[in-house]
Amino acid sequence: MRLVPIAFAALLSLAACAGNSQTPPAVDVAIADDETVTAALFEAIRDQPPLLQAYVRRLPKGADLHNHLSGTVYAENYLGQAARRGMCFDRARNSLVEPKPACDAARGRPPVAGADGALRAVMIDALSMRNFVPGDAAASGRDQFFATFPRFGSASEDWGPMLAEAVRRAADNGVLHMELMISPDRGRSRAVGRGLASAWTGDLAAFEAAVAPQLDPLLPAIRADLDRAEAEQRRILACDTPRAEPGCAVTVRYIAQVVRLFPPEQVFAQTAMAFRMAAADPRIVALNFVGAEDDGVALRDYRLHMRMIGHLRQRYPDVAVALHAGELVAGMVPPEDLRFHIREAIEVAGARRIGHGVSIMHEDDAIGLLELMARRDVLVEINPSSNAVILGVAGADHPLPIYRRFGVPVAISTDDEGVARSEITQEYIRAIRDFDLDYDDLKTISRDSLTYSFLPGASLWVGEDARTYVAACEGADPAAPPPAACAAFLAGSAKAAAQWRLEQAFDRFEDGVHDDVSRHPHLLQPAAGAAAR
Repeated sequence: MRLVPIAFAALLSLAACAGNSQTPPAVDVAIADDETVTAALFEAIRDQPPLLQAYVRRLPKGADLHNHLSGTVYAENYLGQAARRGMCFDRARNSLVEPKPACDAARGRPPVAGADGALRAVMIDALSMRNFVPGDAAASGRDQFFATFPRFGSASEDWGPMLAEAVRRAADNGVLHMELMISPDRGRSRAVGRGLASAWTGDLAAFEAAVAPQLDPLLPAIRADLDRAEAEQRRILACDTPRAEPGCAVTVRYIAQVVRLFPPEQVFAQTAMAFRMAAADPRIVALNFVGAEDDGVALRDYRLHMRMIGHLRQRYPDVAVALHAGELVAGMVPPEDLRFHIREAIEVAGARRIGHGVSIMHEDDAIGLLELMARRDVLVEINPSSNAVILGVAGADHPLPIYRRFGVPVAISTDDEGVARSEITQEYIRAIRDFDLDYDDLKTISRDSLTYSFLPGASLWVGEDARTYVAACEGADPAAPPPAACAAFLAGSAKAAAQWRLEQAFDRFEDGVHDDVSRHPHLLQPAAGAAAR
């Protein structure tokens, strides 16, 4: 890293005023440090989409904390899996289905394998948001988005290839760590709850005692499922060979999904199973409730669901909770349903992270809630494309700037990149455009994504500003091997080790940008006619 200091405040705007013929002042690349040059280049190209695309793809992005494995797979890859399994496409339901009865194009069930271009296009559009135009379709963006998941059918049950796709794309986009939402028990616990429906009285402790004997024996099979999926992922990526793909270096942890759209006894059984899995297997680091928040069952039972989690957290206090909450807008639900979801997720269920959080300013005492979130360091997982497509919320209507103004940490994530036809680079670009983020903002968001990950261990950082290393690593240079004390600290903390990897990635990124600008100083010139910022 070049250590020649230069005050960042000395940078003048690199964007010319509209109609101003004067050449804007430029950074002296010969004396500026890597971070300053990298920030200057960002300001110069932020209004030049092709250059911004290349820049942001290279940007280290820490962790993707809000990502559903089934939704991360692109429709084309689901079609490949379906074709290999001999599946059919039910044209009436726009869904992949098993060949029982056999595929028959004449009866509206053509085989996926060998589908022509027109039929293949129909399939891809049905399994994703591709070509969806709000207002021009019978379904809303919200309806189309959630409808895609059952359409995947059993094509989404083979986790090995799905994991391989997820980490390949993550590595290609500068992501070091993922926390993927999956259903590790594949519905086994829901079946337990269904079988004990007659025992449900609303007494949480009594029902927990009833389901526990049937849940614990499921753990070995769940662990074996994950073992097989990860072994297949590693085989696909050649992880244990000299030809290992970059995705092999992406660390993956899992968040156990609880589908909240079922009767209470089934939701409770899933929740109890999720806590047990997270307590028993270090790969499963948390739980989350999934399913459309505006669904009738989700609304009816929301407070009950939060009490379920709060009850079980007393037995498993070390299991983290992240919750979808506030994925709502005015008009989607009655006003009273906008006023308490985020607060109860935090105060009753003990959520350490909130997914979406779009309706924050509709909450009772919204300012007090923001202050509480900042005080407790409750991070909000922001999913720009998902919020735009499902809720119609983007730009000035989005609360991300409000969260940051109140000191609430945020991370940018993908939600369902395959369904949304996106990737985390595009999510960062949308956030840059919508929220006028600068390079320092991007670096903070990337760092926070690892700081608030559910990786175990102490943080690399002292305090909240991610600027000061812990004492053991004080003065360490990411461009060099860490001193012995720092190396020992990193070896004892998975979180700090990931954070150190991110600092190394930023060092390489900024050094590379400095080299690029040194060779091509014209990159620091703003786009012709760019307006002053």
